Amino acid sequence: MIEPSLALYGDAFERVDGHIQELLETTGVRYGLLVDRKGFVLSHKEALWAPRPPALDSVATLVASNAAATAALANMLGERTFSEQIHQGENGTLYVESVGTDSLLTLIFDASVPLGKVKVYAKKTITQIAAILEELKDIPPVQLGDDFSQGAASLLDDLLG
Repeated sequence: MIEPSLALYGDAFERVDGHIQELLETTGVRYGLLVDRKGFVLSHKEALWAPRPPALDSVATLVASNAAATAALANMLGERTFSEQIHQGENGTLYVESVGTDSLLTLIFDASVPLGKVKVYAKKTITQIAAILEELKDIPPVQLGDDFSQGAASLLDDLLG
């Protein structure tokens, strides 16, 4: 089974969420997602006024796939990477920028939001989120032993009969 490359929880999750929320409020972006390069949504926020969001899991999967294809193109052209992607339509824009090596900040907004403003504030947010993700690399992974599995199974048996 494929699992997210990052485990974002607790204080780190709240801080990342806060930075994305601040970015939305400052720029007028509708939706902000932090996506890992495997296509998992690590965090997402939406503006209060935004219409119902698209299927975020699908967006994350497609963004990660597109990033992988773009990385291959960059390599073919002698570049180490293309750090950002911009897809502009008639009514909306999808902006994706790398956050370190493991994740992508994905922003969806309409034509009324200036792309330049989004890029400037996204850079600040990316720096903040990258620092949080770097802190997580020093934390050892959670190891759940057999006692946990047996206890959880027992609790589920008691609960479900």
